[in-house]
Amino acid sequence: METGMIELNKIAEKLVNKLMEDKLTITTAESCTGGMIASTIVNVPGASYVLNEAIVTYSNDAKMKYLGVDNDSLDTYGAVSEEVARQMVEGIAKEAKADFAIAVTGIAGPDGGTIEKPVGTVYAGFYCKGRVEVKRYNFNGDRYCIRISTTKEVLNDIYDMIINQ
Repeated sequence: METGMIELNKIAEKLVNKLMEDKLTITTAESCTGGMIASTIVNVPGASYVLNEAIVTYSNDAKMKYLGVDNDSLDTYGAVSEEVARQMVEGIAKEAKADFAIAVTGIAGPDGGTIEKPVGTVYAGFYCKGRVEVKRYNFNGDRYCIRISTTKEVLNDIYDMIINQ
């Protein structure tokens, strides 16, 4: 197994164990990672105790249908934006009734980037027991590297939020 995946699995194991210890739940809504975050969590024994549900909402239609993302936000700000990431995480947290939620939307490439939002731009929404935070990341590399980097950073960030709540 490649080093990056071993590191991801260690992060996910730490997260799942903390959630199980505190009897907390998590859910995900993913676009650019295509389910990699949820899949990494599911790699850990015991994930079924903490992962409520996970959804891949790759298209704008799916973001609107399953997460309640507003069409005006998509038109005004684009799918890869703070506003859409916020609506995605609020939508999945509400639907799953989870203690914690993660939503990601970004440009994994190789196409789709702009000057304002180059390839590697990712927005992640975090829901922490009613509080919402959105972070912007800028990753380098090919499509796979951007997806791995996103998964790693987002899992680390949600873990930090959980232990600092």
